[in-house]
Amino acid sequence: MELVNTLNGYLWSYILIGLLLISGIFYTLRTGFAQIFLFGDMLKLVTGKLSALKDGEKKEANQVSAFQAFCISVSSHVGTGNLAGVAIAVVLGGPGALFWMWVTSLIGCATSLIENTLAQVYKEEDGKGGFRGGPAYYMEKALGWKSMAKFFSVIVIITFAFAFNTVQANTIAQAFEGSFGFSPMVVGIVVTVLSALVIFGGLQRIANFAGLVVPVMALGYVIVALIVLLMNIAHIPALIMLIVKSAFGVQAMAGGAMGVAMLQGVKRGLYSNEAGMGSAPNAAATSNVSHPVKQGLLQAFGVFVDTIIICSATGFIVLLLPDYANVGETGIKLTQIALSREVGAWGNPFITACLFLFAFSSVIGNYYYGETNVEFLSGGNKQIMLIFRVISVAIIYIGSVAKLSTVWDLADLSMGIMAIMNIVAIAILSPKALHVIQDYRKKRKEGKNPEYSVKDTPEITNTEVWD
Repeated sequence: MELVNTLNGYLWSYILIGLLLISGIFYTLRTGFAQIFLFGDMLKLVTGKLSALKDGEKKEANQVSAFQAFCISVSSHVGTGNLAGVAIAVVLGGPGALFWMWVTSLIGCATSLIENTLAQVYKEEDGKGGFRGGPAYYMEKALGWKSMAKFFSVIVIITFAFAFNTVQANTIAQAFEGSFGFSPMVVGIVVTVLSALVIFGGLQRIANFAGLVVPVMALGYVIVALIVLLMNIAHIPALIMLIVKSAFGVQAMAGGAMGVAMLQGVKRGLYSNEAGMGSAPNAAATSNVSHPVKQGLLQAFGVFVDTIIICSATGFIVLLLPDYANVGETGIKLTQIALSREVGAWGNPFITACLFLFAFSSVIGNYYYGETNVEFLSGGNKQIMLIFRVISVAIIYIGSVAKLSTVWDLADLSMGIMAIMNIVAIAILSPKALHVIQDYRKKRKEGKNPEYSVKDTPEITNTEVWD
């Protein structure tokens, strides 16, 4: 474990941060700041003002909508880190950590656009009327790296379906034990049964669950945060100035010198929104859209929702607590204390309820990342899928009642390896993604609802869905 922690220290503090930041800046420039100039399209796709389908086309029964695919990925990366991790980053890095979180998110949107567009381009039919795909699929189809694709799939399964879900289930059990005194065994049984009901329903039930729960949990938390901000409206301008000054070391506070603020903000931003790490493309590939870039834009908007909206909500709530850095608590407890001070006694159970929704939705999203990679390795074998589902459900219960010490560190290491593999793959394939993005922008300028065919980009081959 000393070796694992040492590797994680270098991987997450230097190597990955450097690679993801450089990638994000490069893709921002190469796409012509698409995350800014196509932000209007993101909003139109979310609200339905721009159809994700062809004109006149309707979603078929066994297909996942673009919005549902967006919600599956958001359900995975909007988790306990948005409540606990942000509080830790603000305590360690000061108010300036929030500023660098925002910067990281904005450039990460471009990386997300690239990887999720590629996932759509190289997706395949799942034999049930829907689609599946992800990094393993574009590694194999576009690069011919079959062994690397299989290795990547194994890492995704171990990291998300097993390790991360163990931690998420444990977080739920500990939160309910701490807030309400419930036995972890009882909480574990409830969480396991609820998970099984969703998981054994297949992709369509997972999509329906995500499409229902994610908007409710995100909007509920943001509305409460907005109420808190309105209650403190007179302090907001000064708070924003404090964040900006602390970001550049002008006003050091709670360890908020520029270097520490930047490191904490960048780490939390990257870790929270997962842009470039190869997780969200597993969900992005499932949808039926008329153009790959439409799903790429929706997933890029997911990065915005995760960091700019939800993480910021937590950050502002914590910063409004006087002398927050010296209250003797950090993580989720600090968030609970800060909210309870603003809204009263119900703040504590409200955060616990949010934690449950955030963590439980992550369990479902993480499980699906594992499922699509099991399908890749097994060719969709029904017996193997059944065994995988049983093991996944059992692991959720084990996570609820077990004493966790090393799982999180091991998961960090495996996710870091996964991220490096994906960063290399999308760097090589990015010219293909850029051709598809250019095709989308050209058709939008012509006033069309963009539809894609590989005939429009002769540089791209081996795509079974778009031929």
